[in-house]
Amino acid sequence: MSESQIQHRVEAAANKAWLTQLKTNERSTLTATFAGWMLDGMDVMVYSFVLPTLIVLWHISKSQAGLLGTSALLLSSLGGWLAGLAADRYGRVKVLQFTVLWFAFFTFLSGFANDFTQLLIFRGLQGLGFGGEWAVGSVLIGETIRSEYRGRAVGTVQGGWAIGWGISALFYTLFFALLPPAMAWRAMFWVGLLPALLAVWIRSHVSESTLFERTMMAKKVGSSTHFLQIFSPGMLKTTLLASLVALGAQGGYYAITTWLPLYMNARGLSVIHTGGYLMVVIAGSFGGYLTAAHLADKIGRKWTLTVFAVLSFTTVLLYMVLPISDEVMLFLGFPLGFFPSGAFSPMGAFFSELFPTTLRGSGQGFAYNLGRGAGALFPTLVGYFSAHMQLGKAIAIFSVAAYMLMAFSVLLLPETCGSDLPE
Repeated sequence: MSESQIQHRVEAAANKAWLTQLKTNERSTLTATFAGWMLDGMDVMVYSFVLPTLIVLWHISKSQAGLLGTSALLLSSLGGWLAGLAADRYGRVKVLQFTVLWFAFFTFLSGFANDFTQLLIFRGLQGLGFGGEWAVGSVLIGETIRSEYRGRAVGTVQGGWAIGWGISALFYTLFFALLPPAMAWRAMFWVGLLPALLAVWIRSHVSESTLFERTMMAKKVGSSTHFLQIFSPGMLKTTLLASLVALGAQGGYYAITTWLPLYMNARGLSVIHTGGYLMVVIAGSFGGYLTAAHLADKIGRKWTLTVFAVLSFTTVLLYMVLPISDEVMLFLGFPLGFFPSGAFSPMGAFFSELFPTTLRGSGQGFAYNLGRGAGALFPTLVGYFSAHMQLGKAIAIFSVAAYMLMAFSVLLLPETCGSDLPE
């Protein structure tokens, strides 16, 4: 057997069992960040399920409903940047604990809102923690996992969002089947307190990344850095392009998912049928996260992001614009979840590899969350335009534009697959 054949078999064996190859600290960090993103997804996606009920009970317009969705996303962009700055100063693990407690608490309080203004405030405050959790968690796992597994690990963490979304869909089906709507929507938010238990687990099981600690020691005896260096001549292009990639992925995703339950209701689907259709989308979402995670290590970050962006807007056009039957809509639900969700998987590893350690939290937090802040406007814009056209067409217009921007921006960035993190 030749040396190349032996090497190929060794690599194949490692790829099949990459989870078993992780060290103890890598595995605990993967578990914590996966659980955090899963519970984050559960709390955030609750709003899309209670939206149709709030429109009826509170007599709010679609524009106001879109504003409620946008408020959390806008403040999450600020929270993500602030958490990234804090993580570069105080450490990844401490800030991660704090953000988990924050978004769990304000999700719980949302269940006690009595009018539009109160929920707008609670949703906005929830967004601060929601944005911070991803910004810090993705940096932590990106620094902890070895380069050969980084794309798969960070992408697998993204898959936790689909699990959380699925849990939220199950609660939606259960609560709205057993409780009156006026109580069911509140119960959806109350279960959002569960992630607080994760913060306790993180405290005793997750350690700071060695790379961060080593870099902090070097800073004490060397030159200091400032977060504004992400806008220096050498970093500005990377920062702006990474922000546009994040804007495209999130603008398209939120334009779809925020309005999807209402779109299904408008087609005459019942609560049970809507839950069933959404589970197909969620199953596709989970498959997309894991598939893109593996492809990111196989064919590279750029190719994976580009392919998933192109197939995302193709699927949206088919789902939202063509006059399809309910049966075809059920079938297309899988790729509608698969491609827009998979477009996120390579992003955490990609952004970690684009920024040096001293600026990683600041740079990655700013880029991802500037994209989130701008993308947060998309649900509001969809709500506004849906007053003048069909909801499906409004969703398609903004999501297609977002994914085209994403694909174009990715092509202007360097490939980083397999590279060690710059210190």
